[in-house]
Amino acid sequence: MIVQRHFDKDIDELKHLLLRMGAMVEDAMARSIKALLERDSGLAEEVIANDDEIDRMEVLIDQKTIELIAKMQPAASDLRFVATIMKITPELERIADLAQDVCERAIELNREPLLRPLVSLPQLAYGAQAMVRDALNSFVRGDADLARRVITQDDNVDALTESSFRSLLTYMLEDARNISSAIRLTFIGKYFERMADGATNICEMVVYLVEGKMIKHTATSAAAK
Repeated sequence: MIVQRHFDKDIDELKHLLLRMGAMVEDAMARSIKALLERDSGLAEEVIANDDEIDRMEVLIDQKTIELIAKMQPAASDLRFVATIMKITPELERIADLAQDVCERAIELNREPLLRPLVSLPQLAYGAQAMVRDALNSFVRGDADLARRVITQDDNVDALTESSFRSLLTYMLEDARNISSAIRLTFIGKYFERMADGATNICEMVVYLVEGKMIKHTATSAAAK
């Protein structure tokens, strides 16, 4: 019984660390969007500088997860939780890296004339942000239904990515002076699309955690999408 109490405490600590990392990633993503839309190079530099802290958090979670498996022989449900943590952590780290990429491109864009306002790109950014937020909420709540709803939103983000690209391509064809900025904005659109993909991957692991079903690359996952 004492061993089980220690195990439960370790599980709670892992969950707490993951939620801390998730909050840091959400903050990095929100600040990257703000830096992009407000052309704030100083804020973009802060996001880039803070990425190392998220990397350290990933390493810490990995270490504690491996230690937990080595010390204990978790039951099936607990093992699913540990496996989920091990899958979600790198997804969060990649999302943070993509937020850093957005900020790097934003700084470059701020050295060039402002391209005309874009409707699709902010929608894309906020759509991806909402998916990441809801993916983390589905984990916190153990809500497989919410996770599946998030997965269905990925098609909308893909459509916004395509719409943004078409607009940017039009700008490039209209005036060659737009090419440099438009290419950078195209990259940014892909970064947000990949963040949404990360949210989808997190939600697939939440379904596994709650229901014990692996839906990645299955008809179930395709139907959710």
